[in-house]
Amino acid sequence: MLMRMYLRWAEQRKFKRDVLDVSVGDEAGIKSAVFQVSGRFAYGYLQAERGVHRLVRMSPFDSDHARHTSFALLEVLPEVEEGVDVTINPDDLRIDVFRAGGHGGRCTEELDAVRITHLPTGIRVSCQNERSQHQNREIAMRILMSRLVEREMAEKARQMAKLKGDHVSPEWGNQIRSYVLHPYKMVKDHRTGYDTSDVDAVLDGELDDLIKAWLTTKIGNDEKPSH
Repeated sequence: MLMRMYLRWAEQRKFKRDVLDVSVGDEAGIKSAVFQVSGRFAYGYLQAERGVHRLVRMSPFDSDHARHTSFALLEVLPEVEEGVDVTINPDDLRIDVFRAGGHGGRCTEELDAVRITHLPTGIRVSCQNERSQHQNREIAMRILMSRLVEREMAEKARQMAKLKGDHVSPEWGNQIRSYVLHPYKMVKDHRTGYDTSDVDAVLDGELDDLIKAWLTTKIGNDEKPSH
């Protein structure tokens, strides 16, 4: 539901979007997915969406029709452009190649999926979307480089916050937004207080008001004088 929401949002903005990897859940749905959105200020907009999202609904997979709460984490990584100095020692990589079923029109076709593990950090990425092993490896390396850059940026941010004396609250596991479909309908952003009852529109990609509210709040916080 989240992946569809973001791909619809990107489509409405006429951003380029590509699904790079999808891992199917053990019972139903998607366990994890990687997709790329390219467009003017795409990374800046999507930073508003990073964090834990909470869904409350009547589960279609429960014969008792009980209300279920589920969580999903969205990570937003910048694309590494050419010229960025990112050094990866080949000896630090474990590369696994395996056969995986395609999706879409290639549901019966087996593809050469590639999984790359960066041993020093434990970061693991994979790609199975392309037809050739070489293409999947190239895309997986780009994703790995982005994750390493993001890791370095986060470390520098932590160091800067420590120097400034600011308290940094851990966000992992803290919901930033709730999507309630039962017993009433509401989307509420817990960081900004913005809410709307038009859940269907939000899940269909109408995210601009939510993103704008977060950006406005962030700008206000950044402009507050430090003491």
